[in-house]
Amino acid sequence: MFVILTKGEPAGGSEGSTVNHFGFMVRSVEDVKARLTAAGLPTVQEITNPKRWVTMLPDAVKVEFTEEPSLKTAIIGHHLHLSTNDLEPLRAWYVKTFGGVAETRRGFPSAVFDGGEINIISATERQAPTKGRSIDHIGFEIKNLEAFTKKLEAQGIKLDRPYTQVPQLGIAIAFIKDPWGTNIEMTEGLADVK
Repeated sequence: MFVILTKGEPAGGSEGSTVNHFGFMVRSVEDVKARLTAAGLPTVQEITNPKRWVTMLPDAVKVEFTEEPSLKTAIIGHHLHLSTNDLEPLRAWYVKTFGGVAETRRGFPSAVFDGGEINIISATERQAPTKGRSIDHIGFEIKNLEAFTKKLEAQGIKLDRPYTQVPQLGIAIAFIKDPWGTNIEMTEGLADVK
């Protein structure tokens, strides 16, 4: 998982948008909680089984930390929580579009991918699109992105930014939106950028 920061004035925080929050798996929730509380970040929620702590970063970015003591590293990217009043269609779209597996994780309908998962949480009303919010977009690393974008277009999915090579970074990018308004960046080669 990459968290890429850009300077801006967000129109709103992550809650109330289609991307409610993102989450990390950590070896020790207490260690993370102590460090972030000392930095002045609030406790939004504490959960057990598994042990989790949720805080709010600047610009109202909601982040969850889930404990897994067997981790070989201190922290890894783990999940996104998308918020909608349309649970099953949203999960089905991510499973079909990006090749995820439909599962239920911690009681949430989920689209599970190699390296992460998207959990779908219920909202009482339609959520705001992500563009311009504190979490502006999510992303997927795609092998053979050019062919993938052609496949999406053949399925009737409009590209907001067509397949573009970015030679100065050695990557290729394209953008789409899901039908609920989540801005999605697709990259090829981002993991290799130093």
